[in-house]
Amino acid sequence: MTTTEKPAGGGDGSDSSELAKFGYRQELERSLGSFSSFAAGFSYISIMTGVFQLFFFGFGSGGPAFIWTWPLVFAGQLAVALCFAELAGQFPLAGSVYQWAKQIARPVTSWLAGWIMIIGAIVTAAAVAVAYQIILPQVSTVFQLVGSDADAGLTSTPGGARNAIILALVLVVFATIVNLIGVKLMAKINNFGVAVELIASVLLIVALAVHVKRGPGLVFDTHGTGAGRPLGYLGAFLVASLMSAYVFYGFDTAGSLAEETTQPRRHAPRAILRAITAAFLVGGLMMLAGMMAVGNLDAQELSTSGMPYLLKSTLGPGLGDAFLVCSAIAITVCCLAVQTAAIRMTFAMARDRRLPFARALSKVSERSKTPVVPALVTGGLTVVVLLINLGNQRAFFVLTSTAIILFYIPYLMVTAPMLLRRLRGQWPGPGHGPYFRLGRWGVVVNLVAVLYGAGMTVNLLWPRAEVYGGDHWYFQWGAVLITALIVVAGGVLLLVRRRWAAGHSGPGPVTG
Repeated sequence: MTTTEKPAGGGDGSDSSELAKFGYRQELERSLGSFSSFAAGFSYISIMTGVFQLFFFGFGSGGPAFIWTWPLVFAGQLAVALCFAELAGQFPLAGSVYQWAKQIARPVTSWLAGWIMIIGAIVTAAAVAVAYQIILPQVSTVFQLVGSDADAGLTSTPGGARNAIILALVLVVFATIVNLIGVKLMAKINNFGVAVELIASVLLIVALAVHVKRGPGLVFDTHGTGAGRPLGYLGAFLVASLMSAYVFYGFDTAGSLAEETTQPRRHAPRAILRAITAAFLVGGLMMLAGMMAVGNLDAQELSTSGMPYLLKSTLGPGLGDAFLVCSAIAITVCCLAVQTAAIRMTFAMARDRRLPFARALSKVSERSKTPVVPALVTGGLTVVVLLINLGNQRAFFVLTSTAIILFYIPYLMVTAPMLLRRLRGQWPGPGHGPYFRLGRWGVVVNLVAVLYGAGMTVNLLWPRAEVYGGDHWYFQWGAVLITALIVVAGGVLLLVRRRWAAGHSGPGPVTG
């Protein structure tokens, strides 16, 4: 594969002229550099959010051996990321997956991909914001505003679930305000948060390594989690793999901010690949070192509280709390990045007259250079999602799983059409230019991306009692039902689109 590119140079002027070739004028503020582009993708993945929030689930489902799901899921998503890197170099446009699907697939495919991604980002923002409950009350019970101290760090109790919603609402309001102010402030906060997360993660790995009590052979310990299952440990392993799947997504955000990034054809592909690779290395070492260092590998708390318990029991309350504070910072910028991606996707589709109320949703503030209405709409809908789950602790796993499914499906809507184009000899085209390309590995990598995406989507949708509970059918089938409802709603909107699009589905005219 090659990563040759045009000579560095150019700037906002040349970037804006390239944008005009796609039929758009420069409205968003183009001010993000290489690190900001990387930070957008990395903060969406956010190791100190996903691992801290969901380690307990992976460990409890598959024992220490669950860590093998980490490299396997990474390999699948890396194949997806490599495909996206090719597309980001060709189509440096706001909206990532929607725009990429629009260029290589049928209009209905791109519309559904964008629609599902918008809903997925809103649900993800809610799921990320809930992670405050896992962290803050374990730093101080002052943050346990409702319920009792026994609910601290838990979403599996009524008091913990209610408190999770309250803390999440505060975070969502903060993220919305920042996104309303503008991309420069968002980038500054995001860059700071990612820097803190990277430094804290490295220091945490070192601190855990100092306390190592057992060798790496623990990665073959299943803790008997396969006992009594029809598929044995394979069944447990497939459930545990959801933890890794919950973390490795959102790297396309670097591409979604292309119209606000300088030299996006150069920076976006690199940012996508660097974000997912850095997350893999940091997260894998963190979990391995943690399991090797924890005092009691059989402690029940590892399957209920997870990483916060591991840190505080291993490093002591003082140092443990310091790293939990860093995790809270990571959660903050993760939620911010998720909402930013939702805003850009909404803006991109509205600009093409492919959403209701397109004129309002595509309007960019002259002062902040940001789409104001999409920020308010996505923030408001995230609040609605949280309030629906108020006090319902069982809904959190449905919420989290649905969020991931709503990304895996649109990812497939890009990688599958891309594979068809490769097999027909239509990708990469003769005008691909000197940008990132997979070369002779393209078909193999693309095929892996499609097979992995399809397999993991089925794994996520599978209505297992171990994930969703078996006492109420609407919980057990919740992810399937919600996903189907969103797809059907998107189909209905697509059928009546001409009423509010005035028969115009392409980009608006280039003006000014």
